[in-house]
Amino acid sequence: MRVAFDSRAVSDPDGVGRYSRCLLKALIETRASGEELLETPRPSATLRAHSPDVLHAPWMDGAMLHAPCPMVVTIHDLAALKRRSEHLRTGLRMRLRQLAVQRAAAVIVPSETVAADAMSHLRIERDRVSVIPEAADASMYARTSSEIAAVRARYSLPGRYLVWVGGLQHPNPGKPITRLAATPREMPLVLVGPTRPWAHELPDVILTGQVPDEDLAAIYSGAHALVLPSEHAGFGLSAVEALACGTPVVACEVPALREVLDQRAEFVAPGELGALIAAAQRARRPAPPPPPWTWQDAARATWGVYARAIAAVAAQRTAPRGPRRRPAAGIDGLEAQ
Repeated sequence: MRVAFDSRAVSDPDGVGRYSRCLLKALIETRASGEELLETPRPSATLRAHSPDVLHAPWMDGAMLHAPCPMVVTIHDLAALKRRSEHLRTGLRMRLRQLAVQRAAAVIVPSETVAADAMSHLRIERDRVSVIPEAADASMYARTSSEIAAVRARYSLPGRYLVWVGGLQHPNPGKPITRLAATPREMPLVLVGPTRPWAHELPDVILTGQVPDEDLAAIYSGAHALVLPSEHAGFGLSAVEALACGTPVVACEVPALREVLDQRAEFVAPGELGALIAAAQRARRPAPPPPPWTWQDAARATWGVYARAIAAVAAQRTAPRGPRRRPAAGIDGLEAQ
């Protein structure tokens, strides 16, 4: 089995980039005899030159409308579809991406919550959707006091602080960081992730910018608690990473976070940021361990999805053809042909 893995997102600083890097590494480590992985930043050229058996697009933007081989697409969340009025990317290009995902041989999602969203908003059959959770990278573990002290000095962090981790390139309606920054608190709030100028106008916060994984693990380890104010989430990878570093997690109650974390985090009502901060400041160690799932587990499950996608398309090609059916309605009036 020859798999082409679209690696264009590997260098991205956001969650899609981390997913791509971690999964790609684990796929290489877990491949069996007869399994070949083609890492490609140019999927179209690779498909023409090497004729792989399956293409994996690790995020929706990489989905091809007319893939020449069976395609597997990973969907991380569908917040842009669930809250259209708050997102700008609702034009033709976005609808074509959704149509491309509808045509995928298989879809991977990180939680049952996203699986339900894929069925509801993209009308993808459940048997084409595989739930494969994400995991903390091997670099995410509790760091020593000297490592924590070094990272505090490097980023001018106080002795006690709350932390949030994510992208700050642009405001996200589902991640109310502006409201979080303005919420009264006793402990400083550290925001970790790549920034744009707007983020530097947030009041009373400490911005670290993008940091290496080793520094991120030390920042997690030194934090009093991780706060998750998100009102929509597909998985909550930063929470799993924080738990792996021994840091308590406090989150707004949303279905995916409850599914993934359950008793491993303290939950408050969505939008109640005052309660979120108060609970985070009351947090006590030791934190519960993260879910016992690794990227190697995810990779082995993903190899299984590839094999099933190839078999499903082969079965469709050899099945007897019945009467031609009228195509089902697709996204926003586009036909899913």
